[in-house]
Amino acid sequence: MARRRRKGIAILGSTGSIGGSTLKVIGRYPERFCVVALAGGNNVDRMTDQVLAFRPLLASMASEEDAATLRERIGGKVHLEIVHGEEGLKAVATHPEAALVICSLVGAIGLLPTLDAIGAGKNVGLANKETLVMAGRIVTEEARARQVQIIPVDSEHSAIFQALRGHRREDVRRIILTASGGAFLGLSRDRLDEVTPKEALEHPNWKMGEKVTVDSASLMNKALEVIEARWLFDVPPRKIKVQIHPQSVIHSMVEYIDGSVIAQMGMPDMQIPIAYALAYPERLKVGLPPLDLLEIGPLTFLEPSKDQFPALDLAYEALKKGGVMPAVLNGANEEAVRAFLRGEIRFTRIVDIVKRVMELHHDCTVEDDLDSILEADRKARATARSVIEGGIPT
Repeated sequence: MARRRRKGIAILGSTGSIGGSTLKVIGRYPERFCVVALAGGNNVDRMTDQVLAFRPLLASMASEEDAATLRERIGGKVHLEIVHGEEGLKAVATHPEAALVICSLVGAIGLLPTLDAIGAGKNVGLANKETLVMAGRIVTEEARARQVQIIPVDSEHSAIFQALRGHRREDVRRIILTASGGAFLGLSRDRLDEVTPKEALEHPNWKMGEKVTVDSASLMNKALEVIEARWLFDVPPRKIKVQIHPQSVIHSMVEYIDGSVIAQMGMPDMQIPIAYALAYPERLKVGLPPLDLLEIGPLTFLEPSKDQFPALDLAYEALKKGGVMPAVLNGANEEAVRAFLRGEIRFTRIVDIVKRVMELHHDCTVEDDLDSILEADRKARATARSVIEGGIPT
């Protein structure tokens, strides 16, 4: 039997939650995958451990100082190139030995290296929803032009991706994104005014990074996923719905015109969609216990409350206005979440700030070319900071 050639994997955001889970899956299958390049943030300790364990050819850190520290710690133990900054991200995304690039960076920083990977003809496992929120048309058109496959890693979009396989897109009636409801499901507006960052980070089902966990509590993550789904699956916004599913067992569903609903179910663990993206179209064992519906009990579904979760309406509004407005929404949200985590604003102000920034951005009809998108992102962040600091009233 011919020996299988190992697939080269590059990971953007290796020191984060998704990056760590990706390496965990890869570590189970050393005969199938090899890590060729890693890009992390400022966590030198974690990157050091990853480099020593997986021995990539290239590693990148956010800053020159962190790259120097990593170089000192590795010494001669592993022969690799160590780079940093935006150029480092690009080097990882375009590494010649990479057959698949996993983009698990958090926020707008993921856009440019994802485009770099696509431009280099790399298939992309996408866990960075902001990439398609900001520049969905550009990214999907470039992927088609380069004949590059974008395989979703987010559990919801992976579920839709799986539920669509073998079916005609014209037979889709609607896509149903499920949401756990986050840490504050059912709390009153008055109680939400009092919640702390520590409480927001206590997600009942998932282990995620700080920004994503706060987005889950506000349902802004689902707002971003609505925009992402519009581009990833080429469906109009009116066919994308959201339902609260607190158990996080059904990860999303596709309803067809004959009334059939196909759902992807599984334990709430990111190793499942990660493994699917790594081995697609094959499936891998990831060592999780089987899903036991008898033990889990009833599965419930709720209509999202517009009073508690106003972020959802902002997503549909951004899609309706088009142009750079989704990028405005995303940039404002990133700044507002950062301010909440620093204790500068109350939790309930996050969505209020995003809404205000969207109201103040008048040139949303600007063509969504890359330069316009990046400029809109910059302006949205500056406006959000002005609102946060009291220079612009909400």
